[in-house]
Amino acid sequence: MAVQKARIGGRVLLGSSALLFVWLLAVWPPPIWWRDHEPRCTAMMRLRDTCATTRRADARPSGDADTHLLERMVIIAEDSRFKTHHGIDFVELRDAWAAGGHRGASTITQQLAKNLYLSPSRSIFRKLKEAVTAMRLELALSKDRIMALYLNTAEWGPGVWGAAAASATYFGVSPARLTEAQAAALAATLPQPRTSNPAFRPARMLARRDLVLARYYGGNVPVPYAEIDEDSILNAILSVPVIEPPILPPILDSIALPDTATTRKDSTRSDSTRSDTTRSSVHQP
Repeated sequence: MAVQKARIGGRVLLGSSALLFVWLLAVWPPPIWWRDHEPRCTAMMRLRDTCATTRRADARPSGDADTHLLERMVIIAEDSRFKTHHGIDFVELRDAWAAGGHRGASTITQQLAKNLYLSPSRSIFRKLKEAVTAMRLELALSKDRIMALYLNTAEWGPGVWGAAAASATYFGVSPARLTEAQAAALAATLPQPRTSNPAFRPARMLARRDLVLARYYGGNVPVPYAEIDEDSILNAILSVPVIEPPILPPILDSIALPDTATTRKDSTRSDSTRSDTTRSSVHQP
């Protein structure tokens, strides 16, 4: 009897493991599909809006569009080791674990997996499927293709999907014409696009934008992770070293100049006195 129960338990465990494995790999279309296809409506778009009313402005960056500046800002803000990891950043995972789980550690590839296939749920099973899907995306696609898909499917505000639509909506330009401050602002919008963006309650976005710009210009300034709290952002801002103002030379107007008019009068008076003295000496007998 005990042996039979053990066999049944083993079969249940094996069947459950097989179903879990199939579920982890069950995404459609498969990651390799995105090598030469553009997503029209992703899982996140369907959850947020109806795809018919989504503002994308037919605004995918063209193949030759220069989005390197925006890509650089997004990497600084979202995933500093994007070019070197294989879908999962184990350094960030370790740091997140050390922080007690109060911060996230999702890479750009994991965010793309969530946007294309999944939901914003924080359950352990959804996170596990996100990690597996991210690794499959890394195997199927190049880093440049992953970044292009991410910029094209990311949410930048209510109903605003894709970098081109965000650039046009907030700044009236294409992604290739964004300034450094504008590109940093879009990158800083990604963590909370519905609650803080360039058009709505921008304070939090602006604080994060300044940190991204400081890092872009070479400052050793930590950019808090997307899911970290506002106090950490404030602490990061306060940790930026104070720049002392330069010592300027005195302004020309403040230099004391001699009174030329008074000097001229004194000179004239001295010459007159000298002339009178000479004249009187000549008329003496």
